[in-house]
Amino acid sequence: MNKTAIIRCEHFNAAHRLHNKNWSDEKNKIVFGKCNNPNYHGHNYDLEVKIIGYCDPETGYVIDTKILSDLIKDKVLDRFDHKNLNLDTEEFKDLNPTAENIAITIYNILKPEISSDLELKIKLYETARNYVEYPY
Repeated sequence: MNKTAIIRCEHFNAAHRLHNKNWSDEKNKIVFGKCNNPNYHGHNYDLEVKIIGYCDPETGYVIDTKILSDLIKDKVLDRFDHKNLNLDTEEFKDLNPTAENIAITIYNILKPEISSDLELKIKLYETARNYVEYPY
């Protein structure tokens, strides 16, 4: 039997500022441009959480979508939605909240909560044209 992927799509809004505290203000502006705005800026993030595994012969599920939905809400959305990632979250106090780092962080939050025989993939859309996949 082949593996099957199930994907749960979610949405959250968050503000952030891309900034490296070890650099000068000038270098931060050059590297991060408008994303270095000292007053922050926001995104409407679209999140795809993909779980890959074999269907359970008794349920037909790879994972129960209600369980997956609740897990994402409890561990990710409640933590990041309508937050300033730099100021309101422990995860980004010392980590630059790039789309890449946000996706990796979401993966690291969810992976311990999912059965070890299942694969986890994160796709995070910062805009309709820019997204990150982790792991790749």
